[in-house]
Amino acid sequence: MVRTGIKNWFLTTASILLIAGHLPSVNGEPKARVKLVLQVTVDGLRADLLSRYGDRFGEGGFRYLLNSGTVYTNAHYQHANTETIVGHTTLATGAFPSQHGMVGNVWFDREHGELSYNIEDARHPIIPTRVDASKGAQLDPSQKLSRTQGRSPSVILAATLGDSLAAYYGGRAKIFGVSGKDRSAVAMAGHAGKAFWYSTDTGDFVTSTYYYDAYPKWASEWNEQRKAESYAGTSWSLLNPASTYLLAAQDDRPYETDLRGYGRVFPHPFGEADDKLFFTRLIVSPVGDRLILDLSKALVRAEQLGQDTIPDYLSISFSSVDAVNHFFGPSSLENEDVVLQLDRTLADLFEFIEETGGLKNTLIVLSADHGMAEMPEYMAELGLEAERLYPDELIGIVNEAGKKMFGIDGIARFFFRPYLYLDDTKISEAQLDRKDVEQAIAGALTEIKGIAIAVPRNGALPLQKTAVVEQIQRNFHPSRSGDIYVVQDPYWFLFDKGPIATMHGSPWSYDTHVPIIFAGPGIRSRTIHRLVHPVDVAPTIAAFLGMSPPSSAQGSSLEEVLP
Repeated sequence: MVRTGIKNWFLTTASILLIAGHLPSVNGEPKARVKLVLQVTVDGLRADLLSRYGDRFGEGGFRYLLNSGTVYTNAHYQHANTETIVGHTTLATGAFPSQHGMVGNVWFDREHGELSYNIEDARHPIIPTRVDASKGAQLDPSQKLSRTQGRSPSVILAATLGDSLAAYYGGRAKIFGVSGKDRSAVAMAGHAGKAFWYSTDTGDFVTSTYYYDAYPKWASEWNEQRKAESYAGTSWSLLNPASTYLLAAQDDRPYETDLRGYGRVFPHPFGEADDKLFFTRLIVSPVGDRLILDLSKALVRAEQLGQDTIPDYLSISFSSVDAVNHFFGPSSLENEDVVLQLDRTLADLFEFIEETGGLKNTLIVLSADHGMAEMPEYMAELGLEAERLYPDELIGIVNEAGKKMFGIDGIARFFFRPYLYLDDTKISEAQLDRKDVEQAIAGALTEIKGIAIAVPRNGALPLQKTAVVEQIQRNFHPSRSGDIYVVQDPYWFLFDKGPIATMHGSPWSYDTHVPIIFAGPGIRSRTIHRLVHPVDVAPTIAAFLGMSPPSSAQGSSLEEVLP
């Protein structure tokens, strides 16, 4: 009788643990528990790049995931502004930008009356790593609008998966985010985790006072090795013979960008360490991803991630594919090589995880924050109509329309994609109905060649509520979104003049289509072609671990992944 009672108690407890993710099973047999959630995000990895280059992948990187995991081939973001902070925060929270608040890399700070970089926070400055920490050149247009070097997740309005994991285990789970970009690391680490990101000023990995008062010993020791500087005087060269590349003929196109001596053809010289663009050029190459991995290894060892019974969380966001895309395009020889070299880097990562904690104890999730558009000149060569539009052109046309329709000079205050901002003072002084003004200006915008749709925040929506309109609505937050959302025609470039050769950020499929792959204990090898969404990722990880989804999650758990 006692034995029967104990057995029943054990079976009941085991069932609870199965539900909670502590004793998941395969074919009824208990298997290893998850000790580490490894979320890999490849910035700018359009989903079709995996199939385009797949025949050249090795055995341990992408192919390991493709062969052993559940692969979703038809995953699309449902919001309109497919930018880095928006995608990363959506992956982290399982919510749309309308809920988590990160509507773009930049938005208008109405309190201070100026544009603001997404995660800037003057209260939490970056902790310096060396005296010479201000000589670098930042080519990211979003970063240039930052009023302060302080960084924190305080403006993220929703809890992340990492936050939920920390709460579920009473603060005992270790939560970290690492990336080549500050906004990527901060978004994935959430409010409860700690974040490190690459500095194009110094080649170090930095953090802010939100996370630490001073660098942990392991991070200081890594930075003191000056690993980035070891690449001084070297070049980015092809991994394989040029003849083996699908895009071998795409190495010298006049519309690619030469980063002041970096060149448009292989090999691409990094220059010397005292060159202001040296550390930037490293991230625009496979070296950037290797440095991210190397720092991540030091973190895993020092913090002993995945070494106890409490699941830890590590987000690694690789940034070099996106950087290369911006200067050379996603159909360049440079793109093909950076993806092939990332495959090697991932193989190194997975081998390291096997050695330190075991892949059988690790849930791996791979996705991307957005895709990438082809350069308009490239698409024009293929017969499509695609050109470049610049904000000053839009502003000029809008102001002419404002003068003609309302008698107002300078009705447009400024444009920062995807939003046009109108001059509130002038509209108020003219005693005009703001809704009418927005609707009229939106109509004028749609008359511009290359503009597909313009949706006002307060005016009437287009008569037909299309998928794009719904994407724009999911991107809307009342205190952060601009006055009129502007969408360019497919493959048209709509961004500032400068060194950027191509941009993402549209609601079109080349920007929304990303891979989603789950691999780990109990997950079957299969390919799923049904439509899924990145908002489903965080709820699925939570369900796999037996937790409730993050508080604001709007996605659904993917049933094929769950035991």
